[in-house]
Amino acid sequence: MSAQREMKEKNPWHKPLTILITVIGIVAIVALVTVAVVQNKPLHPKYKYGIVLDAGSSHTAVYIYKWPAEKDNDTGRVEQMTSCKVKGPGISSYNSAPHQAGESLKECMRKAEHLVPINRHHETPLYLGATAGMRLLNMEDTSMSDKVLKAVGAALQEFPFSYQGARILSGQEEGAFGWVTVNYLNDSLLQGLPTTGALDLGGASTQISFVPDHQDGSESPKNSVTFRLYGNDYNLYTHSFLCYGKDQVLRLALEQQIKSGPGVLTDPCFHPGYSETKSYAFLYDSPCVSDKKPLSTSHAGFLHSGKGNFSQCQQVIRSVFNFSHCSYSRCAFNGIFQPHLQGSFGAFSAYYFVMNFLNLTDTSVPLETIKEKLAQYCATPWSQILQQHPKIKMKYLAEYCFSGTYILTLLTEGFRFTSKTYPNIAFVKEIKTTEVGWTLGYMLNLTNMIPAEAPDTPLLPHAGYVTFLTIISLVLVVLFAISLWALWPCCSKELQIV
Repeated sequence: MSAQREMKEKNPWHKPLTILITVIGIVAIVALVTVAVVQNKPLHPKYKYGIVLDAGSSHTAVYIYKWPAEKDNDTGRVEQMTSCKVKGPGISSYNSAPHQAGESLKECMRKAEHLVPINRHHETPLYLGATAGMRLLNMEDTSMSDKVLKAVGAALQEFPFSYQGARILSGQEEGAFGWVTVNYLNDSLLQGLPTTGALDLGGASTQISFVPDHQDGSESPKNSVTFRLYGNDYNLYTHSFLCYGKDQVLRLALEQQIKSGPGVLTDPCFHPGYSETKSYAFLYDSPCVSDKKPLSTSHAGFLHSGKGNFSQCQQVIRSVFNFSHCSYSRCAFNGIFQPHLQGSFGAFSAYYFVMNFLNLTDTSVPLETIKEKLAQYCATPWSQILQQHPKIKMKYLAEYCFSGTYILTLLTEGFRFTSKTYPNIAFVKEIKTTEVGWTLGYMLNLTNMIPAEAPDTPLLPHAGYVTFLTIISLVLVVLFAISLWALWPCCSKELQIV
């Protein structure tokens, strides 16, 4: 018995220190394994999807978005999977045959049905947002716009997605969601960086949205929108100018010029040698100009010819703006308040497509040089333009001179960009493979995918994770060394007895 008691006293594993070392070692191993499992949790290659239809004034486009399924409201990047341009005009053009508006969408929707995995169909939200074209139709004939929306809604509900409705967006919503899209895609919201303004140009309206200086945006509350995104508050100035999209402004400009005399119109905004007969019925078939229609005309149409003079074209375009009235400290045009421009801007939609065709997207080039290049383009004979661009649809090709001149006039005289601030504009089509427009911001808002507070972060930052692993590993090595040292006298004595 005394020998057994002596062996226990000499056995180091019966000492409190040895027990403590063992416990610490076990805890360290458990902590190491737990942190490693949580930190390196595998990401399943599964996605969720959302579909938004942009029903614009001139055409409709279907956008399909996707994002990691396990990060609905976290840091998972929502990105555009694909898009499909619907054949035919915008849905507002089907006011005499609403059923055809719904039918026009089905080809692109069948593509969406094929691209989104079947097991995700029932949970994929489907939205349709109509913009300025439908706003104009609603102004003109509310019952007809309701019929068009009902027809497109019925067509969309034939597909196996989670249909969330079709509605007409207000101009303010269109501008605000465009701003959200730009700043979501460039990570300004997530990182709390200075935001980028949004310039959107469509066929029937144009929007400007930006965060002004703190004291500069309070004069017109109706142009203010407040967001709380990723834990930061944004007080956004936004305004939509209905009838100032490029297609409707062209009608306004033609109406201004046709006053000079019926029958023939020589237009400085079209190329020399351009000539086409246009109807008065088409010109005045819009709420933007219908109130200017003469009581009677002796001609059914007029001959529209071009002479390609940039400076005279600018004078014509200036006539569709009202710069004479402003009840605020400063205005853009038509008496609409606008704060001082602040920061950088992304110009998208028709801004990009027109300026990209004209090869004028480089805003680092002096503004006067850009105007000179556009003047040279406008003065190019129509026959030469046709020869240089045989694959471009004639309607679009004929209007690039006008559209480019309108864009420069709108930006510099309407929105007050100067030769100093014009370089702050970037003409963009997409950011990180996703097209820029209001549709992504609209979907993110309706699905609550931009958290008001900062999203969750990993258990440890990468550097902290590496440091933790290093420390735990060193602790285990030290404990192992101590254990060997504690066991060595016992093992050595046993070897000597043998």
